[in-house]
Amino acid sequence: MAKLKEIRKRIASIKNTRQVTSAMKMVSAAKLKKAQDRILQIAPYDMKMREIVQSLSLEETDSDIPYFVQPAIQNVLVVVVGSNQGLCGGFNSNVVRFSIAHVINHYDDLFGKGNVSFFAVGRQIERGLKSHSVNFEGEETQLLTDISYEEVTLLAQKLVKLFAEGKYQRIDVVYNKFKNAAVQVLTAEQYLPVMKPAKSEDTLQASNFIFEPSQNSILESLIPQWLIMHLFRILLDSNTAEQGARMTAMHQATDNATELLKDLSVKYNNARQMAITNDIVEITAGAEALKG
Repeated sequence: MAKLKEIRKRIASIKNTRQVTSAMKMVSAAKLKKAQDRILQIAPYDMKMREIVQSLSLEETDSDIPYFVQPAIQNVLVVVVGSNQGLCGGFNSNVVRFSIAHVINHYDDLFGKGNVSFFAVGRQIERGLKSHSVNFEGEETQLLTDISYEEVTLLAQKLVKLFAEGKYQRIDVVYNKFKNAAVQVLTAEQYLPVMKPAKSEDTLQASNFIFEPSQNSILESLIPQWLIMHLFRILLDSNTAEQGARMTAMHQATDNATELLKDLSVKYNNARQMAITNDIVEITAGAEALKG
């Protein structure tokens, strides 16, 4: 009877867990749809701004525009974007490992000298990076509660200031790019300095335009706006990937709970049948003893 009671408790516990994971799956599915809609709205604007910046930068511009300056790299900042919450599979741990691998592959010497710092966006990323004992520039957790353009603007301005003051000569962003609900693509992008594209016949150029007040003035005004917009898109992309990863993880957890319930039901029925059989044997043996 003790074994039957234990199995019944496990079945009840797993049923409760399945209810929670199923509910979280539905919540994540709703959030995923909302996040996808935001990406679809912002992506064309980000792409068009990038196209304009790239077409203008291909023309003859002053070499001292700060966003294009490629100084000798002495210190690197890596911004790692993740989430505040867990229960999304390997979403956060994968991006932490990928960021460390990215640094080792591209800045191994600087990393060994302690000249590479990390900026964590997300509470789970902060915990993961601290377990690797890396240098920290800072962390941002409140931003992910409700990603807004105004809050992203403050973060982008902070990164631009760190670059402009010369504290870091390279700033990279590492994040999960959304592909579909089951697949997130680990991505590392150079955020600053802004890279000029290679010239090609297909590249749109601005030589047929007259600029007022000047091409350099337009670039110096446009690039900060694009950096904000691009960081905004990166955070939305990561958030969409997070919801997809959590929905997939909760779907798998729900399926696993269902399979475990089936196995426990079989064990429970077998144990119950065995207990009934033992009771019958004992009754029969008692009856036979009375006859004797």
